[in-house]
Amino acid sequence: MASPDETIRICIQMLQNIIDDSTIPRNIRRVADETRSVLQDDSKSIGLRAATAISMIDEISNDPNMPVHARTRIWELVSQLETVPLD
Repeated sequence: MASPDETIRICIQMLQNIIDDSTIPRNIRRVADETRSVLQDDSKSIGLRAATAISMIDEISNDPNMPVHARTRIWELVSQLETVPLD
């Protein structure tokens, strides 16, 4: 199992892939970029960053304009973030 820091690094890369995908609507890519910034903020605990990111991503996960392949990536990202301990 990956360490929490490694999991966050993987999630940041997954978000970058979403941001770079021009087939994904702009509003979803914007939230992905904001979420990436939250995950990179070392001033907060790793658990708080993961929980905040899950909350942000959850808001866009039900967007009707989201392509199926993007929705799958979002669910995979949330699954990864849920493995990060909150303490």
